[in-house]
Amino acid sequence: MSNSPPLSRSKPRTATTTLLGLLLALLLAAAGLLLSAPPAAAITAPELRGQRALQDIQPDMHGRQLLQAEFLKADLEGYNFSDSDLRGAVFNNSNLRSTDLSGANLEDVVAYASRFDDSDLQGAVLRNAMLMQSRFSGARIDGADFTDAVLDLPEQKQLCKRASGTNPLTGVSTSESLGCR
Repeated sequence: MSNSPPLSRSKPRTATTTLLGLLLALLLAAAGLLLSAPPAAAITAPELRGQRALQDIQPDMHGRQLLQAEFLKADLEGYNFSDSDLRGAVFNNSNLRSTDLSGANLEDVVAYASRFDDSDLQGAVLRNAMLMQSRFSGARIDGADFTDAVLDLPEQKQLCKRASGTNPLTGVSTSESLGCR
């Protein structure tokens, strides 16, 4: 009888082992739920700055100083930025359809893959602007200065078809600034 372990000792081991097994199973199940959850949407630092910049933007921004403002993936359709100073602003992947940018200073602006369809750019200065993959269908560009702006060739040709007027600030004709032939 002394060689066999007492019954009271074997039960606590089994209960402890079972309890640890259940605890481990619960932890693994919880970890599995966490790992299978859909990933949170990532946001880049420029997008975060752009969202913060939008907090102070209202539909009527006529004549405002908005130097180097960042509007990333921003919906600014129908906004009024006429006569505003937007030098160095960034409008990447933004919607500027039907936006009033008449007389605005958009010098050194970066507007990659943005939509300016039906916007008013009359008398605006877009010198040195980076406008790759941006669209200007129906935009009014009378008197706009695009000197040294970078545009996709097909877009430049479309703008040349309706280029007219001279910029009141720079004295440069729209067709000349676009390099129209």
